Amino acid sequence: MIAHTDSQKATYAAAGVDIEAGDEAVEQLKPWAEKATRPEVLDGIGGFAGLFKLKLDRWKEPVLASSTDGVGTKLAVAQAMDIHDTVGIDLVAMVVDDLVVCGAEPLFLQDYIAVGKVVPERIAQLVKGIADGCVQAGCALMGGETAEHPGLMAPDHYDMSATGVGVVEADAVLGPDKVKPGDVVIAMGASGLHSNGYSLARHVLLEIARMPLTGHVEELGRTLGEELLEPTRIYAKDCLALAAETDVRTFAHVTGGGLAGNLARVVPQGLAAELDRGTWTPAPLYALIAQRGRVEREEMERTFNMGVGMVAVVAAEDTDRALAVLTARHVPAWVIGEVGKTTDSDAPRALLRGDHPRF
Repeated sequence: MIAHTDSQKATYAAAGVDIEAGDEAVEQLKPWAEKATRPEVLDGIGGFAGLFKLKLDRWKEPVLASSTDGVGTKLAVAQAMDIHDTVGIDLVAMVVDDLVVCGAEPLFLQDYIAVGKVVPERIAQLVKGIADGCVQAGCALMGGETAEHPGLMAPDHYDMSATGVGVVEADAVLGPDKVKPGDVVIAMGASGLHSNGYSLARHVLLEIARMPLTGHVEELGRTLGEELLEPTRIYAKDCLALAAETDVRTFAHVTGGGLAGNLARVVPQGLAAELDRGTWTPAPLYALIAQRGRVEREEMERTFNMGVGMVAVVAAEDTDRALAVLTARHVPAWVIGEVGKTTDSDAPRALLRGDHPRF
């Protein structure tokens, strides 16, 4: 029989889980979370479940859409820089901009944050970013979960994910079935790498080129860390406005897999979207990665968005109107290509041609 003295008694805190710190984190994040709400939200942060009253009289035949995503290894840059109030925006963008592809209006989002050690101030900064992103997207933050994982994660490490729910009228669902020959593809400019390709970017810039995150980079006009932490542009409201005023066939959110890879997902068999690289110049960061890592163009375009974060496929007659709507909303936009017929069943449904100017 093993005897334990009082000083040897096991506790949850001694095992690495601080319930009091968790409670303090909830108190500190509440002001931020309460900024991201909608009239349909029935309760605040702290309950076991979030309640959202879906006003059915607003829709004839509502269809719910859901999406789950994370931020990826961009979090490693935030942790190295000790800057935690922007990656939440990236998290929201990854979720809501997947929802809007089918025409769904984002309604609410719930997050999950796993940490090695709960530091209330850091949790509050993470949630501040999430709340800021929800405000940009027009959706409510309906709570979430913060889990402390001592022994599994280092004290300063964390990971984040979220699930979002949206709604779209059944007869307004966008997708490949609406795409037609002659439709025009409109690109919407990215704010940076967004949240994809960071494993390759970090490998090239930090390991191969040994560039410090805090070092000023002349080509970028700021430090490397600041460039890599530029928050993802959120297109949800812009896409909804575009769909309300023009004949949008579908959208494609440019994430992992690149521009052509993601656009191909919303182009039906028998059609192909041909895109012109000559219509835009990728930002200097892409050239920096390609040059320092000797990364082939095909690999760059498969890994990164190359400066295009979202594309819309619209009826040709609505091209000018679509560009005017996006310009009025301060979204960089341009015609990048067109949809045509193809008789080759094995041909890619989206492909890039030509060369980027000055890249």
